[in-house]
Amino acid sequence: DYHYTIVLNICRAERVKRILEKELEASHVEIINESHMHNVPKDSETHFKVVVVSPTFSGTSLISRHRTVQDLLKEELANGLHALSIVAKSPSEWSKSKPIEPSPRCLGGFGK
Repeated sequence: DYHYTIVLNICRAERVKRILEKELEASHVEIINESHMHNVPKDSETHFKVVVVSPTFSGTSLISRHRTVQDLLKEELANGLHALSIVAKSPSEWSKSKPIEPSPRCLGGFGK
Protein backbone atom coordinates (compact mmCIF):
# COMPACT_ATOMS: atom_id res chain seq x y z
CA ASP A 1 0.00 0.00 0.00
CA TYR A 2 1.40 3.36 -1.08
CA HIS A 3 0.50 5.28 2.09
CA TYR A 4 2.09 2.64 4.29
CA THR A 5 5.31 2.69 2.28
CA ILE A 6 5.66 6.46 2.56
CA VAL A 7 5.46 6.55 6.34
CA LEU A 8 7.71 3.61 7.20
CA ASN A 9 10.53 5.93 8.24
CA ILE A 10 8.59 7.33 11.24
CA CYS A 11 7.80 5.55 14.49
CA ARG A 12 4.86 3.16 14.61
CA ALA A 13 2.82 5.37 16.97
CA GLU A 14 3.05 8.29 14.55
CA ARG A 15 2.20 6.07 11.57
CA VAL A 16 -0.88 4.73 13.37
CA LYS A 17 -1.96 8.24 14.31
CA ARG A 18 -1.57 9.56 10.75
CA ILE A 19 -3.50 6.64 9.26
CA LEU A 20 -6.42 7.04 11.66
CA GLU A 21 -6.54 10.83 11.33
CA LYS A 22 -6.54 10.71 7.55
CA GLU A 23 -8.76 7.73 6.86
CA LEU A 24 -11.38 8.46 9.54
CA GLU A 25 -11.24 12.26 9.38
CA ALA A 26 -10.84 12.02 13.12
CA SER A 27 -11.26 15.01 15.40
CA HIS A 28 -9.23 13.33 18.14
CA VAL A 29 -6.64 10.56 17.99
CA GLU A 30 -4.57 9.44 20.94
CA ILE A 31 -2.01 6.65 20.67
CA ILE A 32 -0.91 5.18 24.00
CA ASN A 33 2.06 2.85 23.88
CA GLU A 34 1.37 0.14 26.45
CA SER A 35 4.29 -2.06 25.42
CA HIS A 36 6.15 -1.34 28.66
CA MET A 37 3.39 -3.22 30.48
CA HIS A 38 4.28 -6.44 28.66
CA ASN A 39 7.20 -8.81 28.37
CA VAL A 40 8.87 -7.08 25.40
CA PRO A 41 12.21 -5.31 24.89
CA LYS A 42 12.56 -1.75 26.15
CA ASP A 43 11.23 0.93 23.74
CA SER A 44 9.05 -1.57 21.87
CA GLU A 45 6.01 -0.45 19.92
CA THR A 46 4.03 -3.67 20.00
CA HIS A 47 1.06 -2.98 22.29
CA PHE A 48 -1.09 0.14 21.75
CA LYS A 49 -4.31 1.61 23.02
CA VAL A 50 -5.87 3.89 20.43
CA VAL A 51 -8.52 6.44 21.25
CA VAL A 52 -10.17 7.73 18.10
CA VAL A 53 -13.13 10.07 17.67
CA SER A 54 -14.71 10.21 14.24
CA PRO A 55 -18.06 11.01 12.67
CA THR A 56 -17.60 7.72 10.80
CA PHE A 57 -18.60 5.96 14.03
CA SER A 58 -21.96 7.71 14.41
CA GLY A 59 -24.72 5.11 14.41
CA THR A 60 -22.35 2.13 14.08
CA SER A 61 -21.89 -0.83 16.40
CA LEU A 62 -18.85 -1.33 18.59
CA ILE A 63 -17.77 -4.38 16.59
CA SER A 64 -18.06 -2.43 13.33
CA ARG A 65 -15.88 0.36 14.78
CA HIS A 66 -13.24 -2.11 15.92
CA ARG A 67 -13.24 -3.86 12.55
CA THR A 68 -12.81 -0.52 10.78
CA VAL A 69 -9.79 0.42 12.92
CA GLN A 70 -8.26 -3.05 12.63
CA ASP A 71 -8.72 -3.01 8.84
CA LEU A 72 -7.03 0.39 8.57
CA LEU A 73 -4.12 -0.90 10.65
CA LYS A 74 -3.82 -4.33 9.00
CA GLU A 75 -0.31 -3.57 7.66
CA GLU A 76 0.88 -2.60 11.14
CA LEU A 77 -0.76 -5.67 12.66
CA ALA A 78 0.97 -7.86 10.06
CA ASN A 79 4.33 -6.20 10.74
CA GLY A 80 4.96 -6.17 14.48
CA LEU A 81 1.98 -4.53 16.14
CA HIS A 82 0.95 -7.37 18.44
CA ALA A 83 -1.97 -6.00 20.46
CA LEU A 84 -4.44 -3.21 19.95
CA SER A 85 -6.94 -1.89 22.50
CA ILE A 86 -9.49 0.33 20.76
CA VAL A 87 -11.69 3.12 22.11
CA ALA A 88 -13.73 4.37 19.15
CA LYS A 89 -16.37 7.04 19.69
CA SER A 90 -18.51 9.39 17.69
CA PRO A 91 -18.10 13.12 18.42
CA SER A 92 -21.35 13.23 20.44
CA GLU A 93 -20.31 10.19 22.51
CA TRP A 94 -16.89 11.73 23.09
CA SER A 95 -18.39 14.99 24.39
CA LYS A 96 -20.28 13.00 27.04
CA SER A 97 -17.57 10.48 27.92
CA LYS A 98 -15.56 10.05 31.06
CA PRO A 99 -11.74 9.93 31.02
CA ILE A 100 -10.27 6.83 29.41
CA GLU A 101 -9.34 4.21 31.98
CA PRO A 102 -5.79 2.82 31.95
CA SER A 103 -5.45 -0.76 30.78
CA PRO A 104 -4.80 -3.48 33.36
CA ARG A 105 -1.25 -4.75 33.76
CA CYS A 106 -0.34 -7.77 31.67
CA LEU A 107 -0.38 -10.97 33.71
CA GLY A 108 1.80 -12.85 31.24
CA GLY A 109 4.90 -10.65 31.47
CA PHE A 110 6.35 -7.95 33.68
CA GLY A 111 2.88 -7.16 35.06
CA LYS A 112 2.85 -10.30 37.23
